[in-house]
This record gives sequence, structure tokens and C-alpha cells, in this order.
Amino acid sequence: MDQPSRNLVIGILAPVDAGKTTLAESILYNCKSIRKWGRVDNKDAFLDTYELEKSRGITIFAKQAEFDLGERHVNLLDTPGHVDFSAEMERTLQVLDAAILVISGADGVQGHVITLWRLLQRYEVPAFIFVNKMDQPGTDRAARLRELQEKLSEHCIDFSEDRDEEVFGESLAMCDEVCLEHYLETGEVEEREIRRLIRERKAFPCHFGSALKEPEGVQELLATIDRYLESPGYGEVFGAKVFKITRDAQGTRLTYLKVTGGRLKVKQLLTNRREGMDEDAVWEEKADQIRIYSGAGFRTVDEAEAGSVCAVTGLTKTFSGEGLGAEASSGMPILEPVLTYQIQLPEGCDVHGMFVKLSQLEEEIPELHIAWQEELQEIHAQVMGEVQIEILKSMIAERYGVEVEFGQGSIVYKETICNAVEGVGHFEPLRHYAEVHLLLEPGEPGSGLQFGSACSEDILDKNWQRLILTHLEEKKHRGVLTGSEITDMRITLVAGRAHVKHTEGGDFRQSTYRAVRQGLMQAENVLLEPVYEFRLEVPNDRVGRALSDIQKMQGSFEPPVQEGEISVIVGQAPVSTMGGYQAEVTAYSRGTGHLFCTLKGYEPCHNAEEVIESIGYAPELDLENPTGSVFCTHGAGFVVPWDEVPDYMHVDSGLRLIQRDLPQPEPESPAAMRNFSVGSGVDDKELQQIFQRTYGGSGSKDGWNGRRRTGGGEKVVYRAPKPAKEPEEEYLLVDGYNIIFSWDELRELAAENIEAARGLLMDILCNYQGYRKCTLILVYDAYKVKGNPGEITKYNNIYVVYTKEAETADQYIEKTVHQLGRHYRVTVATSDALEQVIILGQGGERMSAAGLKEEVERAGAEISSLCRKRTPGTKNYLFDHLPEGMADWMEEIRLGRRQWPDKSGEQ
Repeated sequence: MDQPSRNLVIGILAPVDAGKTTLAESILYNCKSIRKWGRVDNKDAFLDTYELEKSRGITIFAKQAEFDLGERHVNLLDTPGHVDFSAEMERTLQVLDAAILVISGADGVQGHVITLWRLLQRYEVPAFIFVNKMDQPGTDRAARLRELQEKLSEHCIDFSEDRDEEVFGESLAMCDEVCLEHYLETGEVEEREIRRLIRERKAFPCHFGSALKEPEGVQELLATIDRYLESPGYGEVFGAKVFKITRDAQGTRLTYLKVTGGRLKVKQLLTNRREGMDEDAVWEEKADQIRIYSGAGFRTVDEAEAGSVCAVTGLTKTFSGEGLGAEASSGMPILEPVLTYQIQLPEGCDVHGMFVKLSQLEEEIPELHIAWQEELQEIHAQVMGEVQIEILKSMIAERYGVEVEFGQGSIVYKETICNAVEGVGHFEPLRHYAEVHLLLEPGEPGSGLQFGSACSEDILDKNWQRLILTHLEEKKHRGVLTGSEITDMRITLVAGRAHVKHTEGGDFRQSTYRAVRQGLMQAENVLLEPVYEFRLEVPNDRVGRALSDIQKMQGSFEPPVQEGEISVIVGQAPVSTMGGYQAEVTAYSRGTGHLFCTLKGYEPCHNAEEVIESIGYAPELDLENPTGSVFCTHGAGFVVPWDEVPDYMHVDSGLRLIQRDLPQPEPESPAAMRNFSVGSGVDDKELQQIFQRTYGGSGSKDGWNGRRRTGGGEKVVYRAPKPAKEPEEEYLLVDGYNIIFSWDELRELAAENIEAARGLLMDILCNYQGYRKCTLILVYDAYKVKGNPGEITKYNNIYVVYTKEAETADQYIEKTVHQLGRHYRVTVATSDALEQVIILGQGGERMSAAGLKEEVERAGAEISSLCRKRTPGTKNYLFDHLPEGMADWMEEIRLGRRQWPDKSGEQ
């Protein structure tokens, strides 16, 4: 059973200039954690420890401080308020027990406040609201409370000591049906019920005051937290959540984490090991030192108990959001940069060395997404805004001694799909093997990537399935339109295959990546662009100009609302068109207009074709993200293009994507399906049948018709693979040259005349087919003949295939066995050992060259035996082959004993 902890982790959140750091100073001073009350404008605030923070007067990095509140110990996390550093703030939310949301009484609920509120809701953090700067002229407590209830939640309740108790009780009762029933019966709400309402985010206590001039409001806030905030419970099993990576003045790497179960001790061995995880990705490291920071200073401890926040040295592989022990890792963050910039290095700077250093910086600021653009030979980073750029330039100069510049910013696009497809990835160079089948489906907007498995353990072991899901999660997969990151998709593992001896973990990484790319190449892809939600405040006489600008920016808006001399317009518009619009607003409103923007998310790009053309991304030329698969023949791997992979794949997933409202193409002629030249004398109908049996009809491959389909959607039906049918027809595929050079008499003849050897083998097999009554396909290599389109002819009662340029007999046979083996009994005659293994994996039967020779000789012997039984004499007479009664009757006519009947039937 979880035991309540005496530790609390409370964060302070606010938009810029709301007085957040001042409130933190007031809290620490009132709780006697610090002796001197520092101020931001005096550059001596306790939590502004970084020189750039002091000089700019803003919080850049989250800071930790300690204080005691009643009988409990509180870790206070002061988070950045500027929108450019909001990603740092979001990372701290995953470890908070509660949050104090600070709002300026003078400014009210601004756009960034709503963003913070949504984040608290997403991370399910109980919230206490402190309306600061209420000492300024024009602030009204009742008006601000109404605004909170209208814009944040109707359950924002005034918890001030001078509150109206009747209104207070009624407001709490309306938060929950259980409370309402109890209130109607007793006329009061119990204290434990108030705690529950706050814990479940059904009630939000509000306090009003001035952190700088009126300590009473701060003291009331602390009293409410102490009285009504419940301590979370933790289990005995160790767990921890990493939320921040940084380095101290000596360059020591610090991993900030919250212990969420058990205890963390010095020299304790920590690991990221998970069941089914690739061993190459597993790390084990010791916690060398445990530090408890408060401002710039810290104290070391031997152990950290559950509920506490600490910094650990000795860990080199951790990352923000990672779960250790029993704690699960976090999902993708909501706040991400929407602009990417080239980092311009000074002349003579080591580009690759600098890339390594910047990658270390990315550990501390994960949203940077430092990337090396191979095609451009440039380093790129994603940045939240201009202020963050200035801070990054200062940090790089201070830490690495290099003065860098940032180029012109460009939009961070993303991609998704709008139809369901099956992606197949196969990786089989020599002594490696893995195949993966994925179902890619469009997800809800803003849902990100979701991964799951619908594959039976009878088809693929559970440990391989977990490994595939790990590989899906570990990488940012690139789309095929612009090479941008994909999002808003459900990716489900539906089938796969491993080899008992040759499969390694890295094989499934390759096949998984290739399956995603192969599926994207087939899908109808959609380019997404970031979209802002905005609140525009302009004078009433400038509304027309504002609405005209919004329409030009491809935006949409609600009808303007007048608030005195100011009109408020809310709406949304693409980020790409709103760049620099704040300066325009300031200019045409003469400084009285204000624009507040928050990232809404990603929506279909308004000028997709233009963007795709300007970027010029070629997915099939992206060697780092291949679209094709690797198969094996003759002991060597060969690459199969993405659109031909289904013809070579080894596994039938049982997945059927049924088209709806899509025009079905007319069946193509055999000549259109494959560019073969056909020999004369072959019946078109027979040729159509052999093409259908070998390749399948052109209309039978729903889901493989190219990547830019338009029209209706698909219905996804998953059917388990059906058991094999009873063989209805037998096929024998013969590797011609392999047999010729395996049989002594044919090999000797081929040394003199290869044409004669081919002809003799064809005659032998015609004789054999007449006895076996199977469909026999004799395959000859012609892949070295430049420009050869391939040829299929019928020679007596067998089919003879000459492969096209660059296609070996082995490849043709593998492809044909894959198509025919699902419905017929297929045997392949070859002495190529590797080919025999592949054929067995495809479900076909194997016959060696020696085995075929024995079969041919046995068939010849049986044919001769039958002939001898039917003609026992040494000569062949006319009547020997007539039925016995007819032969006697004809013999009597020959001897004149009978007459041939006339037309009347008389003899």
C-alpha cells in the first residue's frame, strides 16, 4: 500500500512579467528559507543564478529551492515565464504535485496564461491561482475572479480569508455531485472533500495580493496549500522520473529527477533496461553523488526518499522525460518549436567537432533538435523565438568560445496520411533476417504517433514484438513529401518473421524503419503546417485593416467584440503568414494594439504544393531513410524498390484494405502488366492464364496502387492468416541452367552447344510433364542480356521463361513461389542450397537436381513398362491396340468369315 510522503514538489508558473520570481522570493522569505529578500530589478534574486538571467531580468532555466511548510518539506521549482522558454517549463510539469499559477492583476488572463492552463490540465496537476500586483491602480478583485471563471474554469473559487462564506460553500458544492448532495443535507462541505476536489482538479483555490508589497496574500496562499493540498503516496519499489539535464560550473553532467518510489542511494546501480529491449540500447550506471539544490548552492545526501527532487552525477545516458525503475517514460511534449534555423559557424571552425558540442547542448535543451543536414552540409536547430536565439548565442560563446550566428528561420513542417496502408520492411543481407508488416492509419489531429501490436505470438515471439515497438518509438520518422517528421498516425504491428539462427536486434531496426517508409510511399500523404491561435486587440477604427490582414494571411476569425474603445478579434492563422505581424500591429495602431499568439497545433498546409516544390525532397534518394528492402539470393543481398517489395515479401499478414468509393481499374492485359515479348504460336488465353497464375491479376492488389491516390477512404479489415488449402493443382518450377550444369550428359553437351543442351532438357521435361500432368515452368537466366524485356513461350506442353534484364532465375522463382504457394502445391527443382532454404521459407517444396533426374528416369521407366505391357509381341500390328472383342471381329472380316455390314445393317 502506498504511504503518504512528507515531501511535496510545487512549481510556480506564470507569463512573463507577472511577478513569478518575486512571489518565489516572498514564499522563501516568509518560510524563513532565505534571510534576505532579493529582487529581480536589483539582480540579487535567490533563484536567478545564471548571469544572463540577472542581466535580462527573466527566468531562463527552471530552478530549485527548499522550504518547510508546516510538517512537510517542499521542493519549489521556479519555471521560465517567457514563451521562448516554455518548453523548459513544460518539462517540470511531469514531476509536480501541485502548481501555483501567477497572473498579473493588471494584465488579466492573457494568451500564454491559457496555454499554461491547458498544460496543467494535460498533465493533471492540481492548481492554486495567485493574482499578483493587485496593488496597482485600476485592479478589481471581483472583475478578475469573473474573468478567471469565464476563461479558465467556472470552478475558480475565492479562498481569501475575507471571503463570503455562503458563496464559498455554494461554489464548492457545485463542483461535484457528491459534495452537492452533502451540502444540501448538512449545509457545509467537509475539509476532506475540499482536499479531494483540489486533488481531482474540480476546484481551484484563488488568492489575491501583491508579492512585493502585501505579504498577507502570500501567507494566505501558503496556509491554503498547507491545509488543503494532500501529500501523494508512493510505493516501496524504486522509481524515478528524469525532468532536466544540465551541467555545473565544472562541466559535471547533472541529471535532475524526482524519486517516485522507494529510495535512491549513493552508488546505487541505475539502468534503463526494459523487457524486450535491444541490448545495444541498455545502459547501467552508478549514482556517484546525490545533490539537493537550493538556488545556486547544494548539499549532498546519502539517499533521497520518495517524493524528493535531486540532481545525480555519474549518469551519462539519461534524457529528459525518461523513466527509471518502476517509472514509465513520458510521452511527447506539447510545446515544440515551429521555426528551424541554420547555425552559421565562423570561418575555419571545425564543423563536425562543433556538431558534437551542440549535441551536448541539446541534452539540456531537447527542443533544439540539433540536426546535421547531409545534403546541405549544414547544422540546423529548432528554436522557439528571437529571445532564445540571443540566449543560445551567448551560451555557445561562453561555453565553447565560438561566436555563431543564426540564419533565416524557416517553418517546421510535419506530415501525416489520410488513408490506411500496409507497410512492409524486409532486411536480409547474408546471415541476417527480419521482416515486419505495419498497419499505418491516420490518427486524430494533435494525437502524435501511437504504437501498438495486433500480431499473434504464434506468428512472432513477444520479445521481437516489443523490440519492434521500441524501434518505432526511438526515432523521428521522416515523411516522403518534404522529409519532415511524421505525426498524427496509428502504427500497428500486424505480422513479422524472424530466423532462429540469423536474426539479430539490429535486423528488426532496419526492417521496421523500412516498413514505415514503404507504407508512406504508398499512402496519400498530407503536409501539415503550424497554426497560431491569436487574440488581436486594436482600436475600433482599425478593425477593418485587421480583418483584411487576417484574410490575406489565410486566417479565420470570430466576429470582433468591442470592449470600450478596443475591439478584440480571436481566430487562427498559419505561422508562416503571421511572422512579424506584431510590428505591423504596433505601427498601424500607433502603439495601442496588441497581438497574443499561442500555438494551436498542426493543420493541412494552405500552400502545400508550393512548399513541396520549393523543398524538393526526393524520398528514394534519401540513403539515411531507405524506402526499399533488402532480400537475399545466391548468398548476397540485393535491394528491392518499395513498389516491388510486396512481390518478394515472405509473410502474408492477413491484412486486407478494402477500398470504398474508389473506381476499380480495368484488368490490364498481360503485355501491360509486364513488358515481355511473346513468341508466336502461343494462345492468348493460355498466356493470360499463366500470367494470372504467376503474377496475379492487376486488380487484386488493393493498397499497392501508388502513393498519391485520391477519392474515398478505406475500410480496414484484419483477418487472421487462413490455413493452407488442399492442393488443387501442382506446379513444378525448374532452374534450367542449374539442372543443365548438374546433369553430366547435359553439362557435356552444353560445353559443345548450349542451345542443344537447352533443347534436350526441354524435350526431357515435356516427356516428364506428360507423365506427371503438372504445370511445368522451365526458367532460364537472361538477366545479362542488355535491354532484354523477358520472354514467356509455350513449348509443347510446358512453359519456358527467359528472365528480363537484371532479373535472375532465382528472383523469378522466389517471386512466383510466393504468389502460387498460397493456393497450389509448388515444387522447385534446383541444387542451389541457399535458394532451397528460401523456397522452404516461402512454403514451397524442394527437389534437388539429382532428385529431378531420378524422377525423370523413374517416369521414363514406368512409361516404357506400360508400353511393354500393352504390346507383348515383338512387332507392332494394326489390331493390337483395338479392344479385345473388336480385334477378333476385325480378324474374322479379314479372313473372309464375315462380311462388312451394308448401310441397312445386314451382313
